[in-house]
Amino acid sequence: MEIRRVQMTGGASFVVTLPKDWAEAQKIKKNDPVGLTVQPDGTLLVTKKITEDPIQRIKEIDSSTIADPAFLFRMLIGTYITGFTTIRITTKQRFPPFVRSVVRDFTQMTIGQEVVEETETVIAIKDLLNPSEMPFDNTIKRMFVIVKTMHEDAITALETHNKTLAQDVITRDMDADRLNWLIARQTNMLMQNASLSRKMGISPSMAMNYCMLSRIIERVGDHAVRIAENSIPIIDIDLDKKIIHAIKKSSAMSLEIFDRSIISFFNTDMKEAHRNIESIGALENICGDINNMVLKQDTMAAVPIGNIAESIRRAGEYAGDISETVINLLVENELGPHKAKTGK
Repeated sequence: MEIRRVQMTGGASFVVTLPKDWAEAQKIKKNDPVGLTVQPDGTLLVTKKITEDPIQRIKEIDSSTIADPAFLFRMLIGTYITGFTTIRITTKQRFPPFVRSVVRDFTQMTIGQEVVEETETVIAIKDLLNPSEMPFDNTIKRMFVIVKTMHEDAITALETHNKTLAQDVITRDMDADRLNWLIARQTNMLMQNASLSRKMGISPSMAMNYCMLSRIIERVGDHAVRIAENSIPIIDIDLDKKIIHAIKKSSAMSLEIFDRSIISFFNTDMKEAHRNIESIGALENICGDINNMVLKQDTMAAVPIGNIAESIRRAGEYAGDISETVINLLVENELGPHKAKTGK
């Protein structure tokens, strides 16, 4: 870090000189305008870019070198998350059929991506979403509702022998994934464009916390899918009522931890986050009881039930990770996204 002293001129204005090497690298000359932006964390950004136009980044992908559809899809998702505003897929001859199919799946599974040009050798995908119009808070709350409902419906499907509902839970996982990808994309774009931080009213460090939170919620959703997947093989079996009761009880405890963890995050309540973490032990105990119960079941039922109990436990532990994030955040800056509650 280069240290420069603040001076005064005219008796009222504070002045700091710009580093010569930086100014020359930016091709800044005498009387050129520079932009000064106060960031949400109090730092001051000095930039030659003084317009509000979003940064346009183009990624070129030569599909001629790709034969695996899954690899192409992962490349597109990686490009999307990284924050490129335009993706150009090219080929030396004609596109094989799988390329157009992958592009179609990609645009349906992501938010704001649309094909704006399509020829025999070029497919251009452009981002039509203004990232500042999708606040992190709203996306996280929506993810929470989706994932919580997935978990509840997975347990209901097991209890009511509803295979259709279990399969619907598995399908809905994509809704949580696409919101998680969106937050990761916004975070990367915010890191690359300081003016976006100001527009969204969030610091880069806080954006990283939201990105971490969305990833944890997405993992809770993955375990809701696993509950549904393990319910399907035993959906027509009349399980012991004690096992069903224990599964429902542990599920309710897991979701309560999940619910309180999100509340403690948005309320920035450190003490509630701590109490939430402490309650995980009771969940682990009841999940252990379920594993003991299944020892008396046939192997065909015992394995899926054990997997369901494990996913319920893991979902609760991931929710506890959210509470740990709350404590880490508040310890670091004492206030978090809003004013922290002291519990007094």
